Amino acid sequence: MNRRVRQWLSIAAAMLLVLNTGCWSSQEIEDLSIVVGLGLDVASESRFERDIATQGGSYPKRNVLTATVQIVPPISGRGQRQGQGGSGGSQGSSSAYLNEKLTGDSLIQIFRQFSVRRDRPLIGDHLKVIVVASELAKKYSLEQIFDFILRDNAIRPSCLVVVSHRAAIEALSSTEPGEVPAFYLTGLVDNRSRSNKILPPVTLIKLDSTMQSGTSFLLQNVVTSQGEHKFSGAAIIKGSSKKWIGELTQFDVEGLSWIRGEARGGALKAYAPGGYTVSYEIEDSSSKIIPKVKDGEVSFHIKMESEGRLIEDWSFPEIPSTEAYLKEMEKVFEKQASKQIDQVLHKMQHVYHADVGGFGEQLRIKHPKLWKKIKDQWDDTFSRIPITYEFKIKITDAGSSTD
Repeated sequence: MNRRVRQWLSIAAAMLLVLNTGCWSSQEIEDLSIVVGLGLDVASESRFERDIATQGGSYPKRNVLTATVQIVPPISGRGQRQGQGGSGGSQGSSSAYLNEKLTGDSLIQIFRQFSVRRDRPLIGDHLKVIVVASELAKKYSLEQIFDFILRDNAIRPSCLVVVSHRAAIEALSSTEPGEVPAFYLTGLVDNRSRSNKILPPVTLIKLDSTMQSGTSFLLQNVVTSQGEHKFSGAAIIKGSSKKWIGELTQFDVEGLSWIRGEARGGALKAYAPGGYTVSYEIEDSSSKIIPKVKDGEVSFHIKMESEGRLIEDWSFPEIPSTEAYLKEMEKVFEKQASKQIDQVLHKMQHVYHADVGGFGEQLRIKHPKLWKKIKDQWDDTFSRIPITYEFKIKITDAGSSTD
């Protein structure tokens, strides 16, 4: 090997050493408090905060909201105790997270206040879910609550946003050993292909754009009991106020999935004329909302279709799955789905006066000039508009036969 070649190899080796030195400003994960969940509740000071205040450890603030941060991994020994405003998931040593909360009137100040009580800085880059208590969303608009969060570049715009029927801290607590509630809640969204009771996920970036549009919208609702959680129904956020005004049930969300054409999985249960249970497994659905304008008057017609299978039939084997029988079952399922559709339309128009079905969007696309005139009062206008629909279910097969 000649001298020139050796020189070039030496230079190349030196450059590789520089590239492999890593990031000079990196921090070990064990030295960080990684926040994966954030709960926002109506103000409720912890015993720790009250005790510290008596010792002069408070700062000027109003008690507006309480923020709970869910941290992984928990600091050794702290995940098992409830003091200092925190609560571990389970009471055993297998707790996989730590919840800590502080109260104030500024989220950025609350986050910075953690720096004077924790030796490890909070890192929000991996935040997975934000849970807002319905009671807080009744009192304050989501624009106010999320102002800091939407401005903070460290928080990913893909973070999921849900509403808790009760306290948000309950939705971020679990009695299941080793379970991290923030991961559990985000995992439930992946089950949309199995149930049309789960809404399409609303992320921070989608929440921001929806609020700016001024339209009413839905957020997935979470209910909690004894440390267990479930997606159940949806919270209605009024477009004009950005506040919580009510809830839709699971039955309503199923009806809305037909209207929006979003049903990609799940089951529709009904009762046949003989009184026995029959179930339809959804494989696909589609919907078309058609706005009609005549003499300045607006109306809507919805065309909905779905394909699936007769997956459960408690009359079997007394009644065979003939073509005529499947046609009869299609009518049974169409009648049941119509009940869901009628109920959610009634709630949207006459109970909450909020269009969360996408009707205004279709009117905006097809009749933009008219939309500009009525968009500012759309929810009230929508409540008086006639809506008709047609629904066709097609049973493609009756599943595997046991004959």
